[in-house]
Amino acid sequence: MMEIPSIFIPEDWSFTFYEGLNRHPDSIFKDKTVAELGCGNGWISIALAEKWSPLKVYGLDINPRAIKVARINLYLNALDENGEPIYDEEKKSLLDRVEFHESDLLSYCRDHNLQLERIVGCIPQILNPNPEAMSKMITENASEEFLYSLSNYCALQGFVEDQFGLGLIAKAVEEGISVIKPMGIMIFNIGGRPGQGVCKRLFERRGFQVTKLWQTKVIQAADTDISALVEIEKNSHHRFEFFMGLVGDQPICARTAWAYGKAGGRISHALSVYSCQLRQPNQVKIIFDFLKNGFQEISSSLDLSFDDDSVADEKIPFLAYLARALKENSFFQYEPPAGSTQFRNLIAGFLKVYHHIPLKTDNVVVFPSRAVAIENALQLFSPRLAIVDEHLTRHLPKKWVTSLAIEGGTDDKRLEDVITVIEAPRQSDLMIELIKKLKPQVVITGMAHFEAVTSSAFGHLLDTTRDIGTRLFLDISDQFELSSLPGSNGVLKYLAGSILPPHAAILCGLVKNQVYSDLEVAFVISEEETIYKALSKTVELLEGHTALFSQYYYGCLFHELLAFQLADRHPPAQRDSAKAKPVEMIGFSSSATLALNDAELSVYEVENLSLIHMDVDKSFLPIPSPVKAAIFESFARQNMVEAETDVKTGIRQFIKSNYGFPIESSAEIISGDSPLVLFNKLVLCCIQEGGTLCFPSGSNGNYVSAAKFMKANIANIPTHSEVGFKLTENILAGSLAKINKPWVYLSGPTINPTGLLYNNEEIRGILSVCAKFGARVVIDTSFSGLEFNTQGWGGLNMEAILSELSCSGNSSFCVSLLGGLSFEILTGGIAFGFLVLNQPLLIDTFYTFPGLSKPHCTAKYAIKKLLGLQEQKAENLLEALKEHKEILRKRSNSLKETLQKCGWDVLECCGGTSMVAKPSAYLGKTLKLNQSSNDNGPSGAYETKLNDSNIREAILKATGLCINSGSWTGIPGYCRFTIALEDSEFEKALECIVRFNEMVVSN
Repeated sequence: MMEIPSIFIPEDWSFTFYEGLNRHPDSIFKDKTVAELGCGNGWISIALAEKWSPLKVYGLDINPRAIKVARINLYLNALDENGEPIYDEEKKSLLDRVEFHESDLLSYCRDHNLQLERIVGCIPQILNPNPEAMSKMITENASEEFLYSLSNYCALQGFVEDQFGLGLIAKAVEEGISVIKPMGIMIFNIGGRPGQGVCKRLFERRGFQVTKLWQTKVIQAADTDISALVEIEKNSHHRFEFFMGLVGDQPICARTAWAYGKAGGRISHALSVYSCQLRQPNQVKIIFDFLKNGFQEISSSLDLSFDDDSVADEKIPFLAYLARALKENSFFQYEPPAGSTQFRNLIAGFLKVYHHIPLKTDNVVVFPSRAVAIENALQLFSPRLAIVDEHLTRHLPKKWVTSLAIEGGTDDKRLEDVITVIEAPRQSDLMIELIKKLKPQVVITGMAHFEAVTSSAFGHLLDTTRDIGTRLFLDISDQFELSSLPGSNGVLKYLAGSILPPHAAILCGLVKNQVYSDLEVAFVISEEETIYKALSKTVELLEGHTALFSQYYYGCLFHELLAFQLADRHPPAQRDSAKAKPVEMIGFSSSATLALNDAELSVYEVENLSLIHMDVDKSFLPIPSPVKAAIFESFARQNMVEAETDVKTGIRQFIKSNYGFPIESSAEIISGDSPLVLFNKLVLCCIQEGGTLCFPSGSNGNYVSAAKFMKANIANIPTHSEVGFKLTENILAGSLAKINKPWVYLSGPTINPTGLLYNNEEIRGILSVCAKFGARVVIDTSFSGLEFNTQGWGGLNMEAILSELSCSGNSSFCVSLLGGLSFEILTGGIAFGFLVLNQPLLIDTFYTFPGLSKPHCTAKYAIKKLLGLQEQKAENLLEALKEHKEILRKRSNSLKETLQKCGWDVLECCGGTSMVAKPSAYLGKTLKLNQSSNDNGPSGAYETKLNDSNIREAILKATGLCINSGSWTGIPGYCRFTIALEDSEFEKALECIVRFNEMVVSN
C-alpha cells in the first residue's frame, strides 16, 4: 500500500474499524452497493471488496491526493505482476468492484443519484484546532500540512454534536439518510471521548436502531489537542471520558486527562464500531428531506429516540406526515367546521372496517374535546333538567351543576333559560332508575366497564330514554380503542346490527395516544340529519374550529390502522331500522334555533358548485418558513419543560409593543384555542352579571350570533356611513344612558369587517364614555396587525388613556383585551387566542366556566417561539409580514376596482383581511338562472328579485362565491368580502363578481 504525508495513515482507528466490519456475517456486504467515507489511501475499500464481493464499493474522500493514492493502490492490488487483472470466482476484478472519487462526504452519490445499501466510515471527530483553515480552497496545490489536517480533523458543521467533536459524523449520517435504501445499514467508528451515551444518541435521535459491534481502547494520539474539550467541560455540566493508560477502567474527565498527559502520562479512550439501521426508513427519509430544504436549524430539536417502540410507531409516521404537509403546502386548505373531511372519512372508515358500522362522513362531527361537545349539546337543547354522568360534569358551568330549578313550568320566565344538571352514577341500572323517576329531557352518560362488553345495557338505556322522551348522548371514550385488535365494545356491536335511533348520539373523546397524554379531539356520531347538522353549526358558532394539527395527529393513527386493509372486502352490513319512534321530546331551544337560522355560517357544500370562500375569517396566504419551522419543532421535541410553553411573558411584551396596553401584576392572561372561545366565555360572564352586550353596527357577525345563541341580552349601537361605520362618542353616550350594566364590544384598532382603523383619539373618546357609564369594555384585537394603509394613523397606545381613566371612580368600568396571533405573526394552522382580564371580580366569574378549549403544549411552544422571533425582529418573519401586508394592499385595490366597475359602492379599507361594499346597482333587478347560466350551476332553475336579504344566496347560486350579507355585517345593505385567499382563488373570486354582473345585466 502506498502512503504519502498529506493523507491519513492507517493506525489503531482504522484497524479497529476493520475489525468491527469483520464482526458482521459475510452476507452483509455480498452483492451490495457500498460507500466508504474518508477512505484515505483506500485500503479498507479494497479489503472489503476482496473479502466480501460487494456489487460496488465507492471509496470517497475530500482530500484529492488521497483519491489519487487510493487509485494507485487499487491498481497495485487489482493487477498481477504482468499487469493483468486478477479475477475472482465471479469473473470480476477489483477494478470492477471498486471506484474512488473526490467527494465531500456523500456529495458524489447525491450528484449521481446513487442509492446505497451500506455506508461505512472512519472519519474525523476532533474539533479542528484551527477552524479558519477549513475555509481555504481545497486544491491540488494546497500544502501537505493543510491536507493532513483536513484528513485528521473536522470543522464545525452546524450540528448540536459539534460541541463533542461529532459534527462531521452527524452530517454524514443525515446525508446518508437521503441516499441509503430502506433496509440499508450504516457502520461508523466513533471514539468514546464524549461518552457512550452521547455517541449512541447521535444515531438514535435520528431514528436509528443501534448495535455496538466492537469496542476497544486506543492511546490518545500525542498530536491531538484536547484543550477544546477542556473548555467545553469548563462551561457545561458535560464530562468527557478518558482513561489512564490502556488498562484503566475508571473514566477521567478531559481536564484531568489533559493534566495527566502534560505530566507525561499516557491517556486512552474507548473506540467503538456502531452498526445502525433506520427503524422506519421511509418516514424518516421524508422528515430529513423536509429539514434539509431550509429547515436545518431545527434539526437539533429533533429526537426520534424512544424507549418504547409503540411510541415510535405513533410519532415517526405523524412527523413524516407533518413534514410532507408543510413542505408541499404553502397554506392550509379550508376545512368545514364539522371537522376535516379527511379526518371524518378516516373515523367513518375505521368504524366500518373494524366494527362493521356503515356510517357516512356526515354522520361524524368533530369537537375540540369531549367537554366542549357536552356543553355545546346542552346549550343546543337547553333542557330544564339534564342528568349527566358524575365523571363528565367537572367541566360544566358551575351554575348548571348547582342550580335547583327543577320545579317550574315554561311560564316561569326566571326558570325557562336555566339548565339544571343532576349528577348520576355510571352504573346503568341506577341511571335508568333516575331517568324513570326524574324524567330528564337530556341524559349524558358513559358505561361501566363490566357493562360495556355486551350491548344489552346500551339497548336498555335506548329503550328507557325512548319511552320517556329523553335525548341520550352515550360516551364510549373509555372503551374505544385505536388498535388493529380492538376489544369488545357492546355499543359498537349494537350499531353494527341496528341503526342508531334518532333520539340518541354517541360521544367519543380521543385521548388514548402513546405520545401526548393531553392531546384531545372528540367526535359525535348521529344518524339523524337535523342533529349532526346542528351540532356542526355549534362548533363554528362557539369554537370556530377544531385545532387542525390535533386532527392531523389522530388522523395519522386511523390511517395507519386502515392503510394495510383491502377496501370494501366485506359487503355493507344490513342493519335493523330503529324501533318505534320515541314519544315527543325536547327540540332545539328557541334561542338556538333562531341564532342558527339567522347566523350566516360558512357554506361548505353545494351540489354541482365549486365554492370560493370570501366568508371566513382565515388567512390562506403563504405560510412563512419560520412558522413552518416552529410548527414542526413543536411536535418534534420531547420532554418539554413548562418554561418552554409559557407564553405569558411573550404575550405581555407583544401587547405592550403593539397596543401599549398596561398589564398589572394582578391581571390574568388566559390562553384559548381561538379568540372566539374566549369571547364566548366572556358572554357567559356578562349573562351571569345580568349585563347587556352592546355591539356597534358593523361588528363581526359570528360573535353577534354566538351571543344570541347563548341567550345574552344584546343591544345594537348605531353607526353611520359618514364616519365609515365607526363607533362615535355621542351615539355611544346616548345608547349607554338607556342600558343597565353595559358590556361594550369593540373591534380595533383594525375593525372587522370594514377594515378601517381606530386611532388614539377615537379610542380615548369611546373609553371615556364607557368609563362615565361604568361599562365593561372588550377590545378585540384579533383582526389587527395587518394594517397596510396607515398614513396619518399613528398606531395605538392605550397606556396613557387607561392611566387617565383609572381615576374615573366607577368601579365597574374595566377594559379587557381579547386577541389572537394568527394574523399578526402569520401562524398558519396554529390555533391560538389570548385574553387579558384586569378586574379580580371578573377573573373569578370567568373561572366559574371551566370548559375552555385550551391550546395544546405544542401550539404554545410554537407561539412562544414566534413571539420571541418577533421581539428579536427576525428578518425572515418581518419580511413575510411586510409581504402579506403588500399582498393585502394590492388585493384591496383590485377588489375595490372590480366591485366599483360592477356597480358596488365600496368602503375603502386600511387593514385586516376584509372589506365591505353595497350592491347598489343590483337592488330591485331580477336574476334568472338555469342549467345553461352556469357550467357548474345548480340543476334546477332559480329566479329572484335581488334585495339585501337574498344577495348572498343569489351570488352563491350563480357563481359559487361565498360572501356575507348585511345581516352578518350589521350594516344594512353592506356585504363583507375577505381577501386573504390563495392567489388563484382570489382571481377566481374576481371573475365570479364580474360574471354575476353579466348575468344580472343580461336579464
